[in-house]
Amino acid sequence: MLKYLEVEGSPYELGLALGRFGKQAVHDLLLPSAAWVSLMAWRGSAEVAAMQQLTQERFPAIWQEIEGLAAGLELPLADVFIWNCRGDLWAMAPDGCTTVLLPGEGGVPARLAHNEDGLPFFKNHCAIVRASVRGHSDVVSFAYPGSIPGHTFAVNARGLGITVNNVRTRLVSAGVPRMVLGRAALNLDSAVAVQHMLEEVPRAGGFHFSVAQAGVAAIASVEFTAHRVSMELVTAPALHANHLVHTAMRHHPQLVTNSSGFRQERGEQLLREGVRDALSILADQHNSAFPILRNAADDSDDENTMATAFMAVGADAIHWEVLEDGGRAPVMRFVNAQAA
Repeated sequence: MLKYLEVEGSPYELGLALGRFGKQAVHDLLLPSAAWVSLMAWRGSAEVAAMQQLTQERFPAIWQEIEGLAAGLELPLADVFIWNCRGDLWAMAPDGCTTVLLPGEGGVPARLAHNEDGLPFFKNHCAIVRASVRGHSDVVSFAYPGSIPGHTFAVNARGLGITVNNVRTRLVSAGVPRMVLGRAALNLDSAVAVQHMLEEVPRAGGFHFSVAQAGVAAIASVEFTAHRVSMELVTAPALHANHLVHTAMRHHPQLVTNSSGFRQERGEQLLREGVRDALSILADQHNSAFPILRNAADDSDDENTMATAFMAVGADAIHWEVLEDGGRAPVMRFVNAQAA
């Protein structure tokens, strides 16, 4: 079961609360894992030092969140920062995800639906957090133990909804970590503002953002790497898994796993067949080896679906739900960043 947290205060206090929430799961489950051990090989590296300096300079409030996170976890700040740079340092970082993008048409609002996939041992140890941080937009976000918000799914008080997909880019640079950029995006009010923010800072790794905005029928699909930012307006139903698919980006060196490739292929097939029920697509397990809904203990990328978000983009707000285990009964409902 997902937990629910409400946090109000400074950026440091948000991080501290998230750290205290995730402390036991991180110490018991994450620290002994191969994922953590492999990343700690980056301790003291020039790459991590450069990413830290840029985070402190460009996004000091988010750095304070990371400081609070480390304090709450009772772990060295340097180690916690490395974990929050995992996708910049390691192509096989275990953050999967599948997103269905349905632009508005014929009086039907735009809809955005997302499976959040992560390390299986974190199942039942994650939370939906409502954060009211001084100087920032209120936001409701899925949160993993040991991580800042901004790399999963979230909606802010300004009516901006963002879902995030891991992309496994092979070319990274000294830049701002992608999870920090995801956190920064949650303070913005439009897809254009997200695009401009990404273009204006040096970037380390890459992500895909699906960006929905209250009052806007189109959904923006944003892919970025250390070397390029691409934004396309989605005018027809689409699906995005865990690799770059924009025309401007698809030749960028990247790792496309079998799971990502087959999820993309299956989702596009269902959309071509006229399926418009996003939750049915995200619950699909037609391909038993590489399903869209991932709950196998031996998943090929070592990922399972933690939760699903379904967002309906209205004229004045995003009405959205959080679901679990491929079900259709919401476990939580929100309007923008308020519980419904």
